[in-house]
Formats: sequence, C-alpha cells, structure tokens
Amino acid sequence: MLTSFLIQPRLLSSASPTTSELSDLEVKLHQSLRQFPDFPSPGILFEDILPIFSNPALHEALIRALELHIHAHYGPNQGPDIIVGLEARGFLFGPSLALRLGAGFVPIRKKGKLPGPTNSASYEKEYGEDFFEIQSDAITKGQSVLVVDDIIATGGSAAAAGSLVEQVGGILLGFVFILELDFLKGRTKLKAPVYTLLSGQKDSSAE
Repeated sequence: MLTSFLIQPRLLSSASPTTSELSDLEVKLHQSLRQFPDFPSPGILFEDILPIFSNPALHEALIRALELHIHAHYGPNQGPDIIVGLEARGFLFGPSLALRLGAGFVPIRKKGKLPGPTNSASYEKEYGEDFFEIQSDAITKGQSVLVVDDIIATGGSAAAAGSLVEQVGGILLGFVFILELDFLKGRTKLKAPVYTLLSGQKDSSAE
C-alpha cells in the first residue's frame, strides 16, 4: 500500500508581525514542494524540496523563515556560534543560514569522507548500521550549535549528529528541519529542542 504524507505548514497562533511573516513564508515554501510516488522505493511518497533551491526567491524565503524562528527563540544576539549540516541535504541550506546568522558552518559526513582526526557515531538505517563523522577540531569547546537537515523521520541520524556535537565539546542548542513526518515520532530520540517549518500530519496507510 502506498504510504502518503499530508504536508502542511506548521503555523503559529500569534498575530505579531514576525509570526505573520513566518506563516506567510511557510505557506509559500509548502506550495513549492513536489511529490514523487514510489521513490526511492515502492510505497514511499517522496517530498522533493529541490525546487526551493532552483528559485532564488524561495531560497531566500527559506533562509528568512529559519532566521525569524531562531531570532524569536534565542534572541537576535544569542544565536548559535555554529550551524552543523548533515550530509547531504543539510549542506543545501546550512551554509546560507550560517552566513545569515554570522555563524560558522561545520559538515557532518558519512564515515571515511573527512580528512584528519574525526569522531564517529553510529545510527540504524532500514538496511543496517551506518556511521556519521565530524572533524574533531571543527567545534571549539563551549560553542553553541544548531543541527540542521532537510527532514526528520525516525530521528536516528539526527540523534547521531547531536551526539557528535557533544563529543567534541559543543553545546547542543537544538535541531532545525524543513519537514517532519510526525507519526514516526523521530523527535523523541533527540535530546534538544526540535523545530520544523512543515509537518507531516497523516499516514494514510493507517486508515
């Protein structure tokens, strides 16, 4: 049976100018997504975020929406020192967001892709165990860190990334995602606050 996800904006209740702008941006971003059934395997309805990055106005809308959230949550002068992006889609917007916030960017990559001393953490995938790595000197002890990726599903890879941040001495502020598949409850595996722009609210196969 085809598993489908109803993706809708995660709107805020406040009517302040900032949250009103954020809600408008979320709607615009939601409308840009494309869906591909049975990709990458039968029964999966794939949510394609790539149109956001082929359109400079949408790319700006994404970065602005994330900037608004971070400033509202942490204050304009208390944001992260480092944005950590997960391979590979976290690399699409992590550097742009870091630049906007005046923060550094650090990549987390699959095992064997980074030079020099590294720290590693494992996580479970559908076909077995996989590993993430971070350069051991990429984050200075005590720096505050936000982890970003395109989607949170089961939460395993994000949890591994959070573990790596703490291994190298970073202070894990939270996690930021474009999409969330709520029914998979991935955020329950994460040890810091989670923010998503868009939320998967429904698994039609459960009906």
